[in-house]
Amino acid sequence: MLLAAHPAAAASLTRITGFGTNPTNLNMYLYVPDRVAARPALLVLVHYCSGSASAIFNGNGHDYVTAADRYGYIIVVPEATRSGSCFDVSTPAALRRDGGSDSTGIMAMVNYTRQRYNVDPGRIVVSGFSSGAMMTNVLAAEYPDVFSAASAFSGVPAGCFATTNGSLWNSQCSGGQITKTAQQWGDQARAMYPGYTGRYPRMQLWHGTTDTTLHYNNFGEEIKQWTNLNGLSQTPAFTDHPQSSWTRTRYGNTGTQATVEGISISGVGHQLPMSGQLAYAISFLGLDAPSTSMSPSPSPSASPTRSPSPSPSPSPSASPSPSPSASPSTSPSGQPGACRVSATVNSWANGLTEDITVTNTGSSAVNGWSLAFTLPGGQTITNGWNATYSPTSGQVTATNVSYNGSIPPGGSVQIGFQATHTGNAGKPTSFTLNGATCTVS
Repeated sequence: MLLAAHPAAAASLTRITGFGTNPTNLNMYLYVPDRVAARPALLVLVHYCSGSASAIFNGNGHDYVTAADRYGYIIVVPEATRSGSCFDVSTPAALRRDGGSDSTGIMAMVNYTRQRYNVDPGRIVVSGFSSGAMMTNVLAAEYPDVFSAASAFSGVPAGCFATTNGSLWNSQCSGGQITKTAQQWGDQARAMYPGYTGRYPRMQLWHGTTDTTLHYNNFGEEIKQWTNLNGLSQTPAFTDHPQSSWTRTRYGNTGTQATVEGISISGVGHQLPMSGQLAYAISFLGLDAPSTSMSPSPSPSASPTRSPSPSPSPSPSASPSPSPSASPSTSPSGQPGACRVSATVNSWANGLTEDITVTNTGSSAVNGWSLAFTLPGGQTITNGWNATYSPTSGQVTATNVSYNGSIPPGGSVQIGFQATHTGNAGKPTSFTLNGATCTVS
């Protein structure tokens, strides 16, 4: 059940000091949404070279923030402070568990957060872009007992960037000139945590085919490494094209949370993630799992905050996991005409996501609700969240699930869905709540 109370100030990205062992002087930033799940997931979000915590938080990583507001998970954002703001994935200290470089400091941030919040230990995940993608691979290899899943955008295999001269740049690796067998890549990762015999995280890998900064060849080498670490064949169990320029391969199983997933994007360089891609990562990482309990979050102990995060924008294209089905807890009720609906669509070539907010403008609670609307021609719902949808095209009825069946006076519920379309990406023009026509804003 969602509690109506809200903190006086909106959640913001907060700098944390004194978080623990920090041998390379990283900065730690923490984002705890206004309403945090009772047992929240934890995302470590790692920026690119020349980046910063605020740049990834407010920029091309912000869809992770929007999703955190929706699903109640916590985000740790490490920040490199050395010249160039790249993360160390090269030195011997960086490529050994608890070795005393950046990965050690990042794990101190994870432990700090786990000590202060009731984090679900089975849903600690990591994602990063470029230098952050390389660190994502390293963290997943060094701490496989901590991370359950990872998503790396334009990275290289764990250990590929290794150097012995103190440099943080390996031109052979960046140029795609290092090729190894799957066993060799797996052994290189296993050497980062000697003696470990447990399972390794699920891994999602993204790469553009025309990437010249971290050559596209590294994509195939990453797949070799993570299929080997997970004991899988390099032959995909599933291949499809979610968008016309994408080729997605899954290894081990064929579902949204495959053991290893690779997404190759034709004609794209070193510019990932692009619009719509993080929503696929959110589903793969399991960050969109609905929580049955969310509550106002406590304020983290912190040094002065940075600028508050911008108001969340609607999530772009996505493949969220379907919300659990549930019958309304009570018979639908409500006052005729006492509702307001707003809807926002984000679309791409042949798909879209739609976020819908339903507000009870009446003076009494709506207990058990059904929202009816007509999809524009050619649209078909493929999955949705916070409601069940039937049928999937034409005249659709969205029905509450177990945790959001009551809408108090003045209260709202947010639902949404992903759909395909054949050219018309518009939104419905009218909605009825329990048979009563709503105003549309």
